[in-house]
Amino acid sequence: MSIDIGAGPLEAPPPPPKARRRPAPRLLYVLGVLAVAPAALPLVELLLRVVGSPGTVAETLGSARTWELVWRTLWFTAVVTASAAALGVTTAWATTRTDLPGARLWSVLVSLPLAIPSYVMVLVLLSLFGPRGLIADATGWTVPAASGFWPAWGALTLATYPYVHLVVAASMRRLSRSLEDAARGLGASPIRVFFTVTVPQLRPAIAAGALLSALYTVSDFGAVSLARFDVFTRAIYTQYQGRIDRTPAAVLAMVLIVIALAVVWGEQRSRGRAAYHTRGDGAPPRVERLGRAAAGGTTALLAMVAIVGLVMPISVLVSWAARSDAGLPWGSLAGSVTAAVLAASLAALFALPAVITGVRHPGTASTWLERITYLVFAIPHITVGLAVVVFAANRLGPLYQSLALMVVVYAALFLAEAVGAGRASLLRVDPRLEEAARGLGRTPVQAFLEVTLPLIRRGIGVGAVLVFLSTLKELPVTLLLRPTGFDTLAVDVWSATDQLRYGQAAVPALLLIAVSVMPIYMLVIRRRMQPL
Repeated sequence: MSIDIGAGPLEAPPPPPKARRRPAPRLLYVLGVLAVAPAALPLVELLLRVVGSPGTVAETLGSARTWELVWRTLWFTAVVTASAAALGVTTAWATTRTDLPGARLWSVLVSLPLAIPSYVMVLVLLSLFGPRGLIADATGWTVPAASGFWPAWGALTLATYPYVHLVVAASMRRLSRSLEDAARGLGASPIRVFFTVTVPQLRPAIAAGALLSALYTVSDFGAVSLARFDVFTRAIYTQYQGRIDRTPAAVLAMVLIVIALAVVWGEQRSRGRAAYHTRGDGAPPRVERLGRAAAGGTTALLAMVAIVGLVMPISVLVSWAARSDAGLPWGSLAGSVTAAVLAASLAALFALPAVITGVRHPGTASTWLERITYLVFAIPHITVGLAVVVFAANRLGPLYQSLALMVVVYAALFLAEAVGAGRASLLRVDPRLEEAARGLGRTPVQAFLEVTLPLIRRGIGVGAVLVFLSTLKELPVTLLLRPTGFDTLAVDVWSATDQLRYGQAAVPALLLIAVSVMPIYMLVIRRRMQPL
């Protein structure tokens, strides 16, 4: 699934005349397959391992515990997705469709929690409550510890609603006002217009944002692990760490893949066959004028979201860091940035074959190549990490637990983010420019390097930034694949929080947020000002 949060609807430019159209070089397809192979091939081996152990499969699937985990994972994902969608749609409407003062600033503030990983959100909530928490220290009261559903739900809602906000806000800015004006002319109230006209037009955007939230929740490991809330990801890691025979963990991993695919299938089924484009008059969307009371209530809501999702986490982390004598984890910072930069660069390079074949040479092969990249991205990361561990230990020898293997897996895992941004840029490049370069004697490679690449470099850069940010925050793959002695900020936060050393966890958490702020700035602010 490709999502463009910063521009209008994209349509492929008309293809060149059939007589001049050339088939895609086979090398492009080979390179595209090789790009996703580091994450896809281990999953095939993991599947073969599961198929080869029918007794373990029957025992695991016949366990009441397994089906309890299925139920808990499904309803937990549904609750988080619903709350994130409601909050994201509300903040998007308040910052794009009202005359609220400072709407653009509020939009940035409610988007910045995207820079805070879910496990850092849980760290904040856990460190506030309990006998050793900040509330108990400040008041002297006996405060019960936070664990289980509530901190996991709160952390994942705050970590995922910005996805819904960004996608829906971009769609709201592009809505035609003609249907809303027609409904107003028929006497419908603003509230009725919103729910009967505006929301149905936003259905694809809401579904896309909700899908991101749901997939994030299904694959999350850090937040549910630290909150000690049992869902599939935590159970898989426990099985992997606690048993010599890791086949039961592989069986659970396969079940989790089925759940993730069911989520994607459900989103696709929800799209229906309705058409969502209209022939509007080109006028900007209607802006609702808020009265004094409504403006005050809307401002209070946005302020509360910004405080809980941004100000409070940073304040709590600063408070714990001030109490700690832990030094700055320079080695972990260097490890995080090095791995993220290498993965982002590699993913940007790997994305080019899928982008070129998907846009310039559409067909069955290119469609499946693009689908595979998104399928790998949708699969829970702990499952990919476990599959690579099994594959590398059996077949790759010296590459097992190496930095090179970890970086290549990062690039393959987050390749869909680079492909989506690159595809959005290439769709805007008229293929006749390339044909003109070919007519002037340039080879296909020269035409791409001299004409096409300069025009799509911004989109490729955005994709690289997305991969950098995702790699920086990645936890389960890092825990399973990192070389011995190689630490990252994410691992430092998880390890210290798991041992209730909140002061020691606060320093790397603040560094992680600080490093993430610049990519978020580029995505939220710069992208709104400059098209891909």
